[in-house]
Amino acid sequence: MSLENLPKAHLAPVVALAPVRELPPPVHTDLSTEHLHPSLEDPALNSMNFLNEVANHYPDAVSLAAGRPFEEFWDLDELPRYLARFSEYLRDERGYSEERVRRTLFQYGRTKGIVHELVAANLELDEGVSVDPESIVVTVGCQEAMVLVLRALRSGPKDVLLAVSPTYVGLTGAARLVDMPVLPVASGAAGVDLDDLLTQIQRARTAGLRPRGCYVMPDFANPSGVSMPETTRRALLSLAREEDFLLLEDNPYGLFHGDTRRVPTLKALDAGRRVVYLGSFAKTVLPGARVGYVVADQTVTASDGTVGLFADELSKIKSMLTVNTPALAQAIVGGKLLEHGCSLVAATRREREVYAANRTRIVEGLAARFGEGSRVSWNVPAGGFFVVVTVPFPVDDELLTRSARDYGVLWTPMYHFYDTGADGGDGVRSLRLSCSTVNAAQIDTGLDRLARLVNDELARKQGAPVALTRAGDLS
Repeated sequence: MSLENLPKAHLAPVVALAPVRELPPPVHTDLSTEHLHPSLEDPALNSMNFLNEVANHYPDAVSLAAGRPFEEFWDLDELPRYLARFSEYLRDERGYSEERVRRTLFQYGRTKGIVHELVAANLELDEGVSVDPESIVVTVGCQEAMVLVLRALRSGPKDVLLAVSPTYVGLTGAARLVDMPVLPVASGAAGVDLDDLLTQIQRARTAGLRPRGCYVMPDFANPSGVSMPETTRRALLSLAREEDFLLLEDNPYGLFHGDTRRVPTLKALDAGRRVVYLGSFAKTVLPGARVGYVVADQTVTASDGTVGLFADELSKIKSMLTVNTPALAQAIVGGKLLEHGCSLVAATRREREVYAANRTRIVEGLAARFGEGSRVSWNVPAGGFFVVVTVPFPVDDELLTRSARDYGVLWTPMYHFYDTGADGGDGVRSLRLSCSTVNAAQIDTGLDRLARLVNDELARKQGAPVALTRAGDLS
């Protein structure tokens, strides 16, 4: 029977199953990414926004993802007190008139910052680092410090940066913005594989490239949680001197160690000004203030033969980027430093105890849920915010979305920290858990939900039926 002779009732389902799709007319847009900076289509620049958006879409999910500091000890009454303490410091210790105090807090300010002397005192007390306050540039978070340093070091297309992999995604993104390629260096058990670092440097130079520096996070690195022993730090400094490159040391987590002795920072061991030190008060004081800094005490010879500080060169770039770091934000940070004699060791004692207890609970909770013989493994960091879990299947953004939607738990796919491109999740089989913003009950619930996800995923890979439970039905 031909279609023409079929009853209309028989035709209806055929038409419904095979509708005619009309292509939408071309959409006129004002701009094309082809005519914008190439980094805007780079996966590295999407990572932070994606992870934030997932958390916003699933606010009821237990978040073991965010590397944010603990919030329960914050008190709104502290902010005006810190501001008043810093104003008092300007009047009584710096000899400022009332008019000058007001101008310092209300007006545009010094590009290199107004709390540089307090930052220098903090470094002396907490890190054993003695630097001229003029070598410090106070920045809008540590992220700006990274951009300033990379922008200054990138003098031409042959300049490249090395970075221990996995690498903090903010560094990778900053490098993209200034068109500076990042060459990955293996981490290894000691936090950096020195043989691989030398190999990458030699290979780059053979290719006609110029390695300018190597980015490292020696203390409880984000995302790996790995720390460098002192012997490795000293060997790294020796290699930097021998091969003539800078070390960009990022240290947001150094104060949050466990019971182990603190290892000196690279900058504290640096006798040859090989280390550009990147600091932040986001974890130790207040992330909302967005105050970071860079110690750039390297000397720079100008074309006219004059010699200055690398910090002065960075301040030129900053003056065209953010003009100055907001004075009120600096004043709040400065006030807290002053309240604690410029040392944050005692000021962060409660937070340090919380992070240590939470790390222990996560590690012990993983052991309870994935016992001997399990195909799931994890590291045991001595401090910081993060624990890395390795599983026998790829971990990508689709799995994270499913975890948040169907299981009610958030974590961070580790592939975001590898420079692997848009499909990097295919080969990275690990995820990062953060211990910093959760309590014991949330950790237990989050790990229960993570265990269900992992076990269901293992069953799915093996072809076994999975009884899916929606997040709203989970305990």
